Amino acid sequence: MNKKQPIYAGVKPMFPYNPCITVGDDIWVAGQIGIDGGESMAEQAAAALAKIDALLGEAGSDKGDLVMVMVLLENMAEFGEFNEVYAAWLEGAILPARAAYGVKELPAGAKVEVVARAVRGSGSA
Repeated sequence: MNKKQPIYAGVKPMFPYNPCITVGDDIWVAGQIGIDGGESMAEQAAAALAKIDALLGEAGSDKGDLVMVMVLLENMAEFGEFNEVYAAWLEGAILPARAAYGVKELPAGAKVEVVARAVRGSGSA
């Protein structure tokens, strides 16, 4: 039986949770925010996605293995700006399924939070 393995990749959770958990080849990445990246949507999106890159890497995977991404936006008017960063980040990969939601607010005043699920080895040719 596969057991849960926590993955940290230097991400320091603000609350009681693991930033990433693997069970076998399944990888669940908790919501990542990028307030340490700057004030703008583009800066915060890039920082959150970089954290996902690091977590996936430590889990023996990469963004090519993503199967589902959920995006939480504090302001849906910034969806286009997020999408530009997101599309560039995923360039060359088979695009995962995705959902995007507008929310009232996010932890620590973040503009965006990104949750992801990947299956190790699924993006390999």
